[in-house]
This record gives sequence, C-alpha cells and structure tokens, in this order.
Amino acid sequence: MATITKFKLPDVGEGLEDAEITSWHVAVGDIVEINQTLCEIETAKSAVELPSPVAGVIDTLHVAEGETAEVGTVIVSFRLGGTAAPKTDAPKTDASRAAAPKAAPAQPVKAVASVTQPPRAATEPDKTPTAEATDEDAAEDADEPEVKVLVGTGPTKRAARRKHLTPRAEIAATVDRAQARNGSSALSSPMRATTAVNGSVPSETRVPIKGVRKAVATAMTTSAFTAPHVTEWLAVDVTETMDLVRTLKNNPRWQGVRVNPLLLVARALLLAVKRHPDVNASWDQANQEIVYHNHVNLGIAAATPRGLVVPNIKGADQLDLPALAGAISDLVETARAGKATPAQMSRGTITITNIGALGVDAGTPILNPGEAAILAFGAVRPMPWVVDGEIAIRQVTQLALSFDHRLVDGELGSNVLTETASVLTHPVQALLHS
Repeated sequence: MATITKFKLPDVGEGLEDAEITSWHVAVGDIVEINQTLCEIETAKSAVELPSPVAGVIDTLHVAEGETAEVGTVIVSFRLGGTAAPKTDAPKTDASRAAAPKAAPAQPVKAVASVTQPPRAATEPDKTPTAEATDEDAAEDADEPEVKVLVGTGPTKRAARRKHLTPRAEIAATVDRAQARNGSSALSSPMRATTAVNGSVPSETRVPIKGVRKAVATAMTTSAFTAPHVTEWLAVDVTETMDLVRTLKNNPRWQGVRVNPLLLVARALLLAVKRHPDVNASWDQANQEIVYHNHVNLGIAAATPRGLVVPNIKGADQLDLPALAGAISDLVETARAGKATPAQMSRGTITITNIGALGVDAGTPILNPGEAAILAFGAVRPMPWVVDGEIAIRQVTQLALSFDHRLVDGELGSNVLTETASVLTHPVQALLHS
C-alpha cells in the first residue's frame, strides 16, 4: 500500500502570508529526489524556488500555475513506497480529478478550504520545510477529491465556493452572458479583464494587484504617510569621479571588476555614514525606541519585470572597493533575474536609488520602511560650471537625500549629503584618507 505525503506551502521567511505559484518544474508521475526543485513561487518580496522535502513520485499538484495560495495550504502530494504512476498528457490536478468522467451522474464538487498556519513569532528560528505524511492509499485519495480553485482571488473565490463552481467556470459563465448581450467577450483571459465598447477594441485592461507590486505599493504608502519626509538637493561636480571610473576600467588589476559611477556613489555614501553614524538608524514605534545600527546594510533599488525591489548588501561598510563592486553587481543581477531571497530583501538600513540610469536628472525618493534615509543619484551630464573663477564644461549630477525627520534633523541630513558630495568631487583624495 502506497503512502500519500502532502507538502504544504512553507513560510520562506519574514512572516509571509501567501505566494503565487508562477511555474511548476515537475508533472504528475515524475520521480523526484530530495532537494529537487518542485516549483517557483513569487512572494511579496521575491521569486523563490521550492525544493522537494522527500524522494518519491508526484501524485497530485493541488495548486495551478498562476494561483495564489496561503502559507499552510497543501500544494503537492507525493506517493511513497509504491509504483510510479504512468504519465498522461493531462496533468493530475485537483481540478482534473473533479472533471474526470464517471458512470454515475456528476455530483456537486466540494471545495476544501486552505489550511493556514499561525504566523511565526519574530524570534522563532527558521525551520526546514517538511512534508506531512498520511496513511491514505491511491483509492482513498481518488474517492475524496480535494478541489482547489484555479483562478481568482477574494470575492470571486468566495462566490464560486457558494455556487460549487471554480472561478474558471464562473468566468466562463460571465463570458457567455456578456456574449449573449453584445456578441463580444467580456474577458480576454482569466487573469486580465477587459471592457469592450460595442464589440470594438477593448477600452481598458485590468490586471490584479499582487506579488511584488502589491508589496511595494503597501510599503511606499505606509512610508509616505508614517515617516515625515524631508528632501534636500545638491548639484555636484563629479568630473573627477568619472575620470576615476575610466582609469579603473583601464587598469589591468581591475579586470573582471564591474566599475561604474554607482560604485563610487555607494562608497561615498558609506564614508558619509561612517562619519555621521546617527543617520544609520530606525524608528521602533512599538517599543518607542530609536535603533542605531552598528553596520550598514546598503540597499540598491533595482527595476525588475515584477516591479521595484530593494535588496541590500549586508555589512557593506566592511567591504573594500573591489568587494563592494562585486557585491553590487551580484545583487543587481540577482534582483533583475527575480531570484533575490527574502533575507536579501530585509533588514536594510539605508538605500541608494540610481535614477540616473533611466536618464532622469533628479527626483524625490520615498524612504523604505524602517530606514532613516535614501539617496537618489541622478544622470551625469556635461554642464557649465565655475572652476577657479572660470567657466568650464564639467560632468555634473544631482543628488537628492530624503530622510525621516523624526530621526534626522536638517543639520545631520545636510552633513551626510555634503559629505557624500565632497567624496564624489575629489574621490582619489577621499579614498586615500578613508
């Protein structure tokens, strides 16, 4: 008799509540080994690959690609100790079981509610995901299908459960009703709703707010209306910084090291924080305390297909220039590939956003929640500048520092900004004496 082992969606870190199954790497009937990748999930912070906790045969995929499941929901079942089931063209999912033809008349399908684990305490150590084993055999499992809704969230799911329909069936019914009214489809796809005008080209497209984009919106709204923002601006002559970038790129000792202006801006900000450590702080509202951090976890904002993410380099203040260059390069590449881990996305202390890479001169950055300051680095452009009483064409950029006025007053914010600018104006001298 085979044993069915069920694997629940684990909390991959930071008290996450749910995640979307973006892609399955296995199919029903596949033989998998321990730690083999089962699927990729998108959380509110990043994309994460889930490894298999057991060796066995994939029996059922309980959650379809594109569906969001709560932590604690069974997402896959394994068959242990039995013969591998033959593969079929149709995946064996909860929905396919419900839709399979039977001799007896079809009965209303019962939707099984997700099981949600209680949130972890902040001090609870991380646990390795485990699978939950049962004594069900294949026949028992088939007799009691557990049907998961495949598409939709919130009110759509609840309405579908009341009618004993999956949202996909409800959507199909909605389309049929719309076509009966005006001869056109009301929906272009289950995940992208459109509104048509008299059967012509749709006038609008609606996309569900979820994942990273939803988390960014929540975080930015919370930050903007919680921390009193102050932003200071400063135009900086970075001609010597740009010269140093070119020199390092042409130096054989720096071959293989990714050198760019962002690297020197990061080093300049780290030196400014070293000289004014009170800016590297957080406001703890719950405990009514100001937390001064002893190390700098430097966040680098990165634009990705999933939205803006801000992973950070732990202990960036302890790295020399080549090591900092490697850390920035690795972090940005990982973030753009959607592979930044929740650990990389948490516990940042201060951030840089390189809006100049997008061709923007300046902007007012919004603080990441829990941080006291964020520096915006604008585009570097040739501009007229007064040098020793003479007008010359120099490489100039705009720096904008936003800070939490509960933690950083005008003097401290100004000192950090001008110190950063001073390093960028004369980088060789500043780095030699740092």
